[in-house]
Amino acid sequence: MDPPGFTASLVAGGVAGASVDLILFPLDTIKTRLQSPQGFNKAGGFRGIYAGVPSAAIGSFPNAAAFFITYEYVKWLVHSESSSCLTPVKHMLAASAAEVVACLIQVPSEVVKQRAQVSVSTRTFKIFSNILREEGIQGLYRGYKSTVLREALWSWRQDHVVDSWQSAVCGAFAGGCAAAVTSPLDVAKTRIMLAKAGSSTARGDVLSALHGVWRSQGLAGLFAGVLPHMTAISLGGFIFLGAYDQTRSLLGGVGRQSP
Repeated sequence: MDPPGFTASLVAGGVAGASVDLILFPLDTIKTRLQSPQGFNKAGGFRGIYAGVPSAAIGSFPNAAAFFITYEYVKWLVHSESSSCLTPVKHMLAASAAEVVACLIQVPSEVVKQRAQVSVSTRTFKIFSNILREEGIQGLYRGYKSTVLREALWSWRQDHVVDSWQSAVCGAFAGGCAAAVTSPLDVAKTRIMLAKAGSSTARGDVLSALHGVWRSQGLAGLFAGVLPHMTAISLGGFIFLGAYDQTRSLLGGVGRQSP
């Protein structure tokens, strides 16, 4: 892939990601509060629905841009003239590599955002500074493994097709299905990120977190917040892939008109 292609992926991915995160932020807040150990009402209910939005706003563009630039680069790197039956494998490999890179940006933003979502009265910057003071950099990377696993499973079900509307429809359908399947992982991620420092859950063991939820709340706990989760991911897939594909098309058109 040539340099203009990298630039288009960078800008388009960043714009699409930022748009989705900000438009669908209230749904994400509701989902987080439903999944929190203290319960929906004690976590804030419907109050302060935009708590934590500064963290999302700061992290969304570089996170999405990092994903798509890595995704396009790895696809280009492993490109060959071999049978088309290997194409899905190449895309899965590219998506997995992209998630590992993107989560380096996403996880710290997500940790701060989720803690702000369940602590309406505390400012985002104060939460960020408290994490650094009490836990150091590693505190910002709680839930990294569960986030990478969840995101990779989502991204394997998504791909680009020819037209913007096709990309949007495929993204919405694939995202909704993947959100339902990976909902327990999302619950585990939330519990790990919200756990008190020094607790067993805070160590980031995904299976341990899942077992704890199962033991205390059963199946309902593992699928807490699944409806807003599926709705947000479905709408996000529609907006994200549609905006990404359309933005790349527009940038490509501008590039072709340039001398």
